[in-house]
Amino acid sequence: MIRLEGALYPWRFRLVLLLLALMVGAIVWRMVDLHVVDHDFLKAHGDARSVRHIPIPAHRGLVTDRNGEPLAVSTPVTTLWANGKELQAGKGQWPALAAALGQEAQGFGVRLQANAEREFMYLVRGLTPEQGQLVLDLQVPGVYAIEEFRRFYPGGEVTAHVVGFTDIDDRGREGMELAFDEWLAGVPGKRQVLKDRRGRLIKDVQVTQNAKAGKALALSIDLRLQYLAHRELRNALVEFGAKAGSLVMLDVKTGEVLAMVNQPTYNPNNRRNLQPAAMRNRAMIDVFEPGSTMKPFSMSAALASGRWKPTDTVDVYPGTLRIGRYTIRDVSRSSGPLSLTEILIKSSNVGMSKVAFDIGGESIYSVMQQVGLGQDTGLGFPGERVGNLPNYREWRKAETATLSYGYGLSVTAVQLAHAYSVLANGGRSVPLSLTRMDRKPDDVQVIPEAIAKTMQGMLQQVIEAPGGVFRAKVPGYHVAGKSGTARKVSTDSRGYRENAYRSLFAGFGPVNDPRIAVAIVIDEPSKGGYYGGLVSAPVFGKVMAGALRLMNVVPDNLTPPVESQATAVNVVKGGRI
Repeated sequence: MIRLEGALYPWRFRLVLLLLALMVGAIVWRMVDLHVVDHDFLKAHGDARSVRHIPIPAHRGLVTDRNGEPLAVSTPVTTLWANGKELQAGKGQWPALAAALGQEAQGFGVRLQANAEREFMYLVRGLTPEQGQLVLDLQVPGVYAIEEFRRFYPGGEVTAHVVGFTDIDDRGREGMELAFDEWLAGVPGKRQVLKDRRGRLIKDVQVTQNAKAGKALALSIDLRLQYLAHRELRNALVEFGAKAGSLVMLDVKTGEVLAMVNQPTYNPNNRRNLQPAAMRNRAMIDVFEPGSTMKPFSMSAALASGRWKPTDTVDVYPGTLRIGRYTIRDVSRSSGPLSLTEILIKSSNVGMSKVAFDIGGESIYSVMQQVGLGQDTGLGFPGERVGNLPNYREWRKAETATLSYGYGLSVTAVQLAHAYSVLANGGRSVPLSLTRMDRKPDDVQVIPEAIAKTMQGMLQQVIEAPGGVFRAKVPGYHVAGKSGTARKVSTDSRGYRENAYRSLFAGFGPVNDPRIAVAIVIDEPSKGGYYGGLVSAPVFGKVMAGALRLMNVVPDNLTPPVESQATAVNVVKGGRI
């Protein structure tokens, strides 16, 4: 007789039934929990498979000049991307798609085939909305669009080195675009959308976070002066066959950079054939020995010592001075003693060296340091150099002499312009700025005002006195400045290169109330001469003349009108007058 196992052990059968009942109960409870109590769980997992958040691009902030003229603006563009897997279903439309994108059909097809397993690939970026819509109208499976912004620079090559540019992802890469990237960039928003399992958009649900546009940035640059400086510097490079050049213009009172141009330059709107050397903001990055443009600061140290007056004389005969194995030479040989003012006019290295020996190298170093040489300008420009101002424990004659006439140290064009702005501002130094200043900054008296005023008069004579740098004159205005010519250091050996010079000029105007300081550096002029008074001084004269007129500065050197005394003669004829 066969007996059932369950009959022998009824408790096992009941246990199995209990377990099954518990499992069914647990399943039923979980179903009730998910659909009634914790229904957000299923919704969240469902959304994770269908709801997406796509970024809303932020509008990058506007960059303008000091007068509100746009220097960098963002324009909407269309970026096309594709799902490589979906594209395989429409191979017959690939030639038409390639033609619409302006690409060669065979190469385009090879590229799509190579990315057949990818769910995302860029087709083209930065199309105008109209161009993008023409491609979308083809209705090629797997082709989609993204709205983005592209930077456009109205000033083109004229403002390229100051403003800089952004990359294809709209991030700052050079110039002020890089320095103020966080300020300009803004915060992207988010849009919630519903997509199917193939990633196709089904429904635009809502905007969950609005995009926050970047803040506007007003630069200190005056676009009118920038165009003027760009034109004159370019013309000088062409005329003298120069390799490169820089020009910096400062507002003496506020420290604002009104113009900063370099040659060669580039077009930030079209960088396909861009040469890396053209991207360098030479005015901020290139350092050089400033030559005779340093003599006014050495002379300021002499006046400050109390041992010298502008009328004191120095015997410079025979135009050479021997220091050990080193010989100092004057370009213009003078037969007799020269006053301090004449040392500047003649640009006598011998005369300046003898004055420097009397006051010591430390005093000259101190003045140069006070006017900002060898120090950070505080502009915060990417890659800016600070140059080098040497200080020796023991100032020997060779180091003292070379520093006094501008060798043995290195500066940038911005530092040179700033140093001259201190003399122009009555010996007061103001911090520099590449952004527009709404109030006058605090200044620091670094050179006694009386000495600065004396130097202004002496530098005026450098231009206006007989034998001075007459090419720097500005009709209707008294201006002051100093030329310089410096040999270029050899990079592959010790010493200097043969027939390689930098032509320099720095000055300010008008002398009665200086408003503008300008520094010009022209690198390796190759025809027509290389002296600063010949090459760079005319650029100063033209730029200063245009700038003073554009800024409506009242002339201080107008010729008085000749008064014509008309004598009224009354001729009485026949009782008539």
